[in-house]
Amino acid sequence: MTDTITRDVPPLATNGHAWYGDDPSPEIPRIGPLGWALVATRGLGVLSVLLLGVLLILPLRWIERLFAGPRRPLTGPWVQGVCRMVLWIVGIRWRREGQPMHGPGAVVANHSGWLDIFVLNAAMPVFFVSKAEVAGWPGINILTRVTDTHFVTRDPRLARVQAQEFALRTHAGHRLLFFPEGTSTDSRRVLPFKPTLFQGFLDPALPTDLAIQPVTAIYRAPAGRDPRFYGWFGDMALGPHLLAVLAQPRQGSVTVRLHDPIPVEGENRKSLSAKAEAAVRSGFPAA
Repeated sequence: MTDTITRDVPPLATNGHAWYGDDPSPEIPRIGPLGWALVATRGLGVLSVLLLGVLLILPLRWIERLFAGPRRPLTGPWVQGVCRMVLWIVGIRWRREGQPMHGPGAVVANHSGWLDIFVLNAAMPVFFVSKAEVAGWPGINILTRVTDTHFVTRDPRLARVQAQEFALRTHAGHRLLFFPEGTSTDSRRVLPFKPTLFQGFLDPALPTDLAIQPVTAIYRAPAGRDPRFYGWFGDMALGPHLLAVLAQPRQGSVTVRLHDPIPVEGENRKSLSAKAEAAVRSGFPAA
C-alpha cells in the first residue's frame, strides 16, 4: 500500500465555492528522500525561471508601452515561454492540439487546479480572469500583477465598470481566459458551466466579430498514482499538493485541445454557455 499523509492542515487557498465530488479527496503521497531531492532541485529551477521571467518582463513591458500601447506583442509570448520552461523543469509532458484563434475574442476552459496557470499559458498567450481576493495572496499576487491578470469583484454595483475594462482589454488584443465552472475539479470531469458568466460577452461595447474559443485540458496522472493526482479541489491544501507534484519521480502528461471558436453574434448567454460546455466536454476521452 502506498504511504500517505493526511491533510489535516487548513487549506492555504481554496476556491470560493469549492467542489468536493462524491468520493474522498485523494491522499497526498508521502515524500521520501528522493522526493525531497526533487523538490529542492525542481523547486529551485522553477523559482529561478519565474524570478528571471519577472525581472525581464518589466523592461519588455516598457518597450511595449512605448511602441504598442496597451497591446502585449512581447510579454504575452514571453510568459508563454516561461510557463513551458516550468513544465519542462517539473517533468510534466505537454502538447497542444489545434490552433489559437485569430481576431478579437476570449477563451473558456475546464479548471483542474493551480497547474492550469502554467498549462494553459503554455498553449497560447492568455490573461487569466480571477476573483479579486487572489490579488492579496502572498507570492501569487506578484505573479498575477506582472502577468496582467484580470480581477473581478462579485458586486453588482461594479458590473458596468468591469464590463468596460473587459471591453478595453479585448479591443487591445488581450485574450482573457475564463473558467465557467466557477471552481476547480479533480481533473477527470467538466462541471456544468454558469451561463451568467457569458452575459459579459454580449456587451455592445465589445467588437461585433467577437468569438469564444473553448479549450480542454486533459491531465494524465503518473503511472501508479490516483487518476486525480493533478487535480486540486475540495479542502486540499495548496502547499502539500504542490510539494507532492514536485516530488513525483516520473510525471504524467497533459494535452491541451483548442476547439473551433464560437462566434458570439446571434447568440445569448445560455446558448453560448451550452455550446462552449459541449465543446469542452467533447475534448475529454470517452469514459
